[in-house]
Formats: sequence, C-alpha cells, structure tokens
Amino acid sequence: MRTKHWLKTLPAKLWIALAALVAFTFFSNDFGLVDIQKTAIILAAGVDRTEEGFELTAQIAVPKGSDRTTGGTSSVEIEGRGATVADCLAAIYAQTGWVPKLVFCDLILLGEEAARSGALDALDFFLRNEYSPDSCLLAVCEGSAGETLKAASAIDDASSLALEKLFSDAAKRSGRVMTATMREFAIGHYGASASGYMPYVRMIAQKGPEEGAGGGQNTAAEEGEEKLFSAEQTALFSAGRMTGILTEEETAAFSLLKGNVYGGALPAGDATLAVLKNSGGVSLQAETLTAKLSIGLKVRIAARAAASSPENVATNRVTQAECLAAEQALEKAVRSLWARCAEAECDLFFLRRTLWRRSPEKYAALKDTPLSEIALSTEISVEGLR
Repeated sequence: MRTKHWLKTLPAKLWIALAALVAFTFFSNDFGLVDIQKTAIILAAGVDRTEEGFELTAQIAVPKGSDRTTGGTSSVEIEGRGATVADCLAAIYAQTGWVPKLVFCDLILLGEEAARSGALDALDFFLRNEYSPDSCLLAVCEGSAGETLKAASAIDDASSLALEKLFSDAAKRSGRVMTATMREFAIGHYGASASGYMPYVRMIAQKGPEEGAGGGQNTAAEEGEEKLFSAEQTALFSAGRMTGILTEEETAAFSLLKGNVYGGALPAGDATLAVLKNSGGVSLQAETLTAKLSIGLKVRIAARAAASSPENVATNRVTQAECLAAEQALEKAVRSLWARCAEAECDLFFLRRTLWRRSPEKYAALKDTPLSEIALSTEISVEGLR
C-alpha cells in the first residue's frame, strides 16, 4: 500500500522525464543488433580449394520480385578468397560492407577438389562458428562449388533452394538420396570409424528440342542455361578425405540397409515394385570377423512393362519370380556397395565404432584391420503382400 501511495504522489513532470529517458535510451541503442540493410543473409556457402587456400562463394538472399513470382526470393553470389574460410568471409565484408550472417545457412557445398584434399579443412570455420547451425546440410559437387551455386536453376530462383528440395524427407524416403548434416559428419569423422558420407551433386542441362527423345542427359551445359540437379550418388569419406563415390544402385542399397525407404521403386525384371515396409541392419561378428548386411522388404507391384489382366491389376500380387529377381538385384548392389567401401577404406556402417562400444580390447586389436579382410554375409528378403 505504501508503494502505491508513493507512486501516486510523484509529480507529473517527473513521470514525463522518466518516460522521456526510457524512450531516449531505447531508440538511441541498437542493443548489439546489426542493421538489416548492412546484413548479408547467407542461404548457402560453396567452398573450393585454391593455390593460396580457399575460395568461398556465398549465396546471399535478396528479397525482391522475380520473373517467376512477384514476391520471390532471389539471390546474388559473392566470392571471397583467403588462407582460411574466415579470411574469405572477411574479404566479402571488406568488398561489400555487408556483415555475413550464417544463422540461416542451410547448405554447405564442397567442390570436388576441396573434398578430396580434406573436407575438415574446409569445414573447420563452420564447426567453430557458434552461429552456424550444426543441422546444416553438407554435399559435394562435381567440379566447382562456386559454379554450381551460380548456376541458374530451372525450378527455383536460387540454386541452393533447388538443391535443398533434393534433400527433402520425401526424397530420402524414396531411397534415392542419402543426406548428411554437419553434426552427423563431424561425429562420424571424430569417432572410432573416422568415416562419413555426403550426397554427390551433379548439374544436368535440360534437353533441348533439337536433341530428340534419345539424346540423353547433357551434363556439359552451356553457361547461362537453366540447370537441373541430381544427388543420387554418394561421396565416401575416410579420415576426412573423399575417397570414393557410390553409384545410384549402391546408394539405394545403402538407404535400404539403413531402413529409410518407404514408397521407393525397386526393379524386378520386367516389373517395378513399390516398397511398403523396409527393415535393414548391419552387424559385426568380432569372433569370425564377419559383417552381416540384412534387408527385409514388403512390396507391391507399382507397374509392369507389359499389360496385365484385370484380375492381376485388382489383386496387385507380386509373383515369386519377381521377388527372386528383386532379391538378386539387391544382392548384387549390396556386394558392390561393400566392395566400394573396402576400396575407399570407408567404414560406412561404423563397424569400428560398434566394436569400440562393445569391447575396447577387441577394438584395440582389430581397429587397423582393412575392410577388405572382413568377410561379408548377406540376408536379403523380398515379399509381396498376401
């Protein structure tokens, strides 16, 4: 009661003075914030190797109208060079006056040379920067990351937004793309397996009318031509360096082993099967030094190359021969995947990490064993709905 009485007795002039002081303090201080007009909101960053160090291509959002929409988000690409990625960002700031902000950066794209010479060298700045989200997607691209980000996309105003569509949850469930975040890659690299992976991106030129139906995909696109992107291959990393690339079939097998697929397409002779249920697993038997790769699928017919009877379309049953054809195709892809990992010395399934967690003594004895000396056992099962 005394406090309320004291407030009521304050003179009106004092109230006005206090209000003016508060308003002056609020409007004269930026509270550590940066003027939005002086901020570069980076959507994606492309890192390439140079003789001096690195070249960073920052794709910066520029909200404005576009030829596709009246309120779309366009972008500009600005390059900076330096001995480290931090120096590259400092060069961008010096050249533009914009303060680069990484809090909205959802994609870091590594050029192939940067990935092969050492991905962790290129990612060191982003791992240290507290404003760079560890959920940021990572990818490797064929050729230069800068050229890929500068490419005109056929489906979006910014190439980074088109690339992120390739890494959507729907794309992962199809089994055609394996994604990796900065957090996942760092855990794999710094763990006992010292291995990891990223999607491998290629640019594809749209087929012109003069090329005809049998022209195929033209990856040697002309400058300025609108591009599509593909990420159906997967880059393998060992000790931080890119050491191999999985094919589309091997990437699909990897996804099935992880148990990620729902609704993906599976070839089976003259038919295509749709995956309704996917169970997959990888285990290591340390006593016999054997890796067991397992895939179990429930499928239905998605399409057949030849017309079927009305009864067959109604029941949609998968024949035993089609299940066998799918199992044989998967067996081949799984064994090819294992051979590719052994060649690249990439512990893609983190077998060494599993062994370290289970028995540090056995891990110490077996950690230097090449993957090529580990025996392979497979268990593939494809069943139609009953």
